[in-house]
Amino acid sequence: MTINFTPITIEDKATVLRLFKEAAEKIDKKGVDHWQYWKNPPAEKVKWVEEGLKNDEFFFIHDVQNNDTIGMVRILKEDLLYWGKQVKKAKYVHSLVIKENYNGKGIGTKVLKEIAQQAKNDSCEYLRLDADAKNPKLCNYYEKQGFKKVGTKQLPLSTYNLYEMEL
Repeated sequence: MTINFTPITIEDKATVLRLFKEAAEKIDKKGVDHWQYWKNPPAEKVKWVEEGLKNDEFFFIHDVQNNDTIGMVRILKEDLLYWGKQVKKAKYVHSLVIKENYNGKGIGTKVLKEIAQQAKNDSCEYLRLDADAKNPKLCNYYEKQGFKKVGTKQLPLSTYNLYEMEL
């Protein structure tokens, strides 16, 4: 499968919020208390999405062959909220959502590899992301992708493990 990233505009905010809600429902079915706030997002999360859309940080993930939107991801040049000010250049991945009917097909791995390659091309030293500490399966997934846990961040909604991959 060939994938590409298409920028998401503010006009697609409802679609982004729907994708988050669908992901939260999928996670809830697995009995994991992660992202459940996306079922009825608080104002600060909606604002976070709006800021990302205005900053051109959200992208739809498309299956090129089938011309189908299979998910979304947010890619940032800096992440002050989770990581604070950093010296070494990095890209930051948030909100990687793959639609349920595409799970288990290696798409998340493919997306992360593509973003890592883009980051490398942009002379970044690291690819960084976070995962809710209450979701050990997701944390293990990132570790299997080659990310190393380098810290934690406590925020009002949860505690997050911080991961980075040297490029």
